[in-house]
Amino acid sequence: MTLGTLGLILLSVSLSALAQAAFKFGVGSAGPSGLAKAGLLTSLSQTLLTPGVILGLTLYGIGTLIWLGVLRRVDLSQAYPFIGLGIALTAFLGFVLFGESLSPQKILGTLLVIGGIIIVAWA
Repeated sequence: MTLGTLGLILLSVSLSALAQAAFKFGVGSAGPSGLAKAGLLTSLSQTLLTPGVILGLTLYGIGTLIWLGVLRRVDLSQAYPFIGLGIALTAFLGFVLFGESLSPQKILGTLLVIGGIIIVAWA
């Protein structure tokens, strides 16, 4: 795998993790208009039209286009394990942006995932 391809993989995974954070912001800003106050369709459309959700969908779209380029260059079995990096990045973003906890178990699990990715990358 070339350095350029690795860069594209990391960019795609990062965009996906950032999309998750944008989704979280988006659903948090959608307001308390749950099913009790509004119908399912109204509630869903209000959530989908928040800037955070729109940004998240845009980031996912760009990340997917980059990912398609990655898959053109390398085997799926070599590229796909890097998706696990999104777990680590998303946990970090949750901690930094939303004050979510990072328990020792989450940290250990994340480190195990990253270790597995390193092993696959060397293969």
